[in-house]
Amino acid sequence: MPHILIVDDDPVVRDLLRRFMNANGMDVSVLHDASNLQRRLESERPSAIVLDIMMPDTDGLSALRALRASGDDVPVIFVTGRGAVPDRIAGLSLGADDYLVKPFDPGELLARIHAVLRRRGPAQTSAPEARARFRFGPFELDFTTRILSRDGTDIALRDSEFALLKIFVNNPYKVLPRVLIHDLVHRDEVTFQDRGLDVPIWRLRRIIESNPSSPKYIQTLRGKGFVFVPDADAPEPDPS
Repeated sequence: MPHILIVDDDPVVRDLLRRFMNANGMDVSVLHDASNLQRRLESERPSAIVLDIMMPDTDGLSALRALRASGDDVPVIFVTGRGAVPDRIAGLSLGADDYLVKPFDPGELLARIHAVLRRRGPAQTSAPEARARFRFGPFELDFTTRILSRDGTDIALRDSEFALLKIFVNNPYKVLPRVLIHDLVHRDEVTFQDRGLDVPIWRLRRIIESNPSSPKYIQTLRGKGFVFVPDADAPEPDPS
């Protein structure tokens, strides 16, 4: 069941959308303003956020700007009374997935949400899972909270970094060609480019490798792809 977080300062709008979404198979939570949005996302991970723009304290544009600056790529649909073209461009250029002008039919919003979730297939790769934690070296990966810790200290991961690490953890000791990793992360939404993984792999190595230039956990097999070696720190067996 998709989980939608509605952020709107109008209680009538919040209640209307919650009842409509619930009746159409959506799990819904609400937030009356955007000032605590990032804190809220630390405790729950919605499938998508329906975000009003014109709110007191923290407006929707500022909230989305802060989200994207932190590396969070959770799908966001703006709903607002500001429907001028420059307003739409501003919202979409900040990283909104869609933009709907008030007043609107709740059925149209529901259709927009389904369309965004179809487009944002990679979100499934980074979605929380109820499964045992995975340990490798000094690290522990929690699939429910999507938190990586090292010796008990939490390490912040972007959605893309968590998704990439999760793919490696799910396939230890297997040679993963670049195109396969790309397809697992992006499905059909992004065109494959041979060097497109260089930066994401480098970023992940900077987090888990003591020396990213000489990686132990995520090793490169030239011409073949990458392989994840979770016990790279294990001592060599005594030949005697």
